[in-house]
Amino acid sequence: MGEAPRIAFDDFLKVDIRVGTIVAAETATGLRKPAIRLEIDFGPEVGVKASSAQITRHYAPAGLIGRQVAAVVNFPPRQIGKISSEVLTLGFADAAGDVVLIMPERRVPNGSRLF
Repeated sequence: MGEAPRIAFDDFLKVDIRVGTIVAAETATGLRKPAIRLEIDFGPEVGVKASSAQITRHYAPAGLIGRQVAAVVNFPPRQIGKISSEVLTLGFADAAGDVVLIMPERRVPNGSRLF
């Protein structure tokens, strides 16, 4: 995957990326690929949203509770098996192609927007 085409700054502002705290996590069942169902608290403006994330290689549900993650909160919900994924939890692929979550280096208020 090469460099993406250039976009205007206003296009970047259309993508609402916020930080939230994982308040619940469980192994998702009935999916083709292993995943964890997350409930993430994005603060009073956005609320608690669900996400299905294929992050089982590096993370266990119990170890995710209380951790902050970044997610796109303004995509339409997406049905993944029996799970309605309301936000896209963000990460990078490691050398093996497994997801490493994006997390702030220190706590910030839930709902803070990336800029």
